[in-house]
Amino acid sequence: MKIAVISVSDKGNMLASILKEKMDSDSTIIKCDLYHKNVKNHFPVLFEEYDAIIAIMASGILIRSIAPLVKSKLTDPAIINVDDNGNFAISTLSGHLGGANKLTKKVAKLIKATPVITTSTDVNNKLGIDVLAKDLYLSIENSKEILYFNKAILDNREISLTVNPNKDFTYLFDYLNNNISDTNLSLDYSSNINTDEIHVTFDEHRLILKERKVVVGIGCRRGKESGKILDGIKKSFDKLKISPSRINILASAEIKKDEQGIIELSDILNIPVEFVDMDKLRLFESGDVLKSDFVYSKFGIYGVCEPSALIIAGFDSKLIYKKTSYDGVTIAVAVSV
Repeated sequence: MKIAVISVSDKGNMLASILKEKMDSDSTIIKCDLYHKNVKNHFPVLFEEYDAIIAIMASGILIRSIAPLVKSKLTDPAIINVDDNGNFAISTLSGHLGGANKLTKKVAKLIKATPVITTSTDVNNKLGIDVLAKDLYLSIENSKEILYFNKAILDNREISLTVNPNKDFTYLFDYLNNNISDTNLSLDYSSNINTDEIHVTFDEHRLILKERKVVVGIGCRRGKESGKILDGIKKSFDKLKISPSRINILASAEIKKDEQGIIELSDILNIPVEFVDMDKLRLFESGDVLKSDFVYSKFGIYGVCEPSALIIAGFDSKLIYKKTSYDGVTIAVAVSV
């Protein structure tokens, strides 16, 4: 997640700096940039460039500033409103698909504020179907049905999830076990459903949730055993709060194609691995990728795990876990659009 923190007062600016320092150490936050004053000029840019905006200002200023920019729950960034004293963190826009509710809880914990969340499913301890899709990196093909399903969930009507029995859906089962709360869900199987889809039904209504491509980029010292690499992946996915069974592809640089630890890990996990051509890595540009002069001095490229993950995930893909080191292993995770 790319986050902008914008403030209008000196006190708010100090709080923004504290928040940025804490967020920079979070591997799930790809970058956190600070903006101060000039609210009217900044917001149109922030809406386009960031996944989330934390606005440290009065709610009236925030609402008047974003009102002309709001378009759709499918595309609007998460907006969190925080007061200058850091007493409250309020989920203001895109609570579910934008991730504002979860980010609000994270911000509140970091600055010891009270989180304020008002979405009906959350306050009634229900699992919104759009929250499930967001958390598991699933696209929603017919999103107009979301409101109908969440209303049915609030009414405690039974919602059916159907998956293909030939696919490992451990990540879905683990997620439901940990998050089902008071939601009335049932699980069915059908070999007629594509293996990368989850069909959600209620009465004559249907939602199709489709896996976006989750790619784990791997860099490692020569000779790293598969168990050490797997340990890094498990720690990364613990922080992402999702099972490693959600991974679609492993990725690394062409120079690692003979690395036995990576090849063995692909067999152990039964997940394919793709090695990116060195010329593609040299030409790849992204403002989100951390450049390493050390890696460049050795291989002529600025990084392995982040660019490999992004290239294999495809055009317009984004990092959801930035380069993080684990005892000679570096892990990054990207997801397709």
